[in-house]
Amino acid sequence: MDVKTCRKCGSLFNYITGPRLCQKCKDELEKKFQEVKKYIEDNKSATMPQICEAMDVEPEQVRQWVREERLIFAEGSGVLLNCENCGAPIRTGRYCDKCKKEVENGLNSLLKKPEQQKKKAVRDAARMRFLDN
Repeated sequence: MDVKTCRKCGSLFNYITGPRLCQKCKDELEKKFQEVKKYIEDNKSATMPQICEAMDVEPEQVRQWVREERLIFAEGSGVLLNCENCGAPIRTGRYCDKCKKEVENGLNSLLKKPEQQKKKAVRDAARMRFLDN
């Protein structure tokens, strides 16, 4: 059992995984998320300062929800983030679609290599060998 102190309220709680928040503070944060989400849906052209001021939430918290892809800003919204790889403007997540594809292709190619080598080893093992005299 891992006992931690809540980052927000300072109470002790049994920590399992995720942010270091007690269940009460997690519930409050989820409630705030739902309020912010509703506000953004109702005010599609709101800017980050407007969202933070109206909803009494820190910009870093809103950015975290966007990076986690829990919030998505509408087309033409005043809020855009930058791709962490190439800097292209994005509406949600950490990477643009192009960079996501590049990472996905790179991982897929790494996964295919051992599989191809294994097939070649099996194929080569079954061959008949001749010795030269």
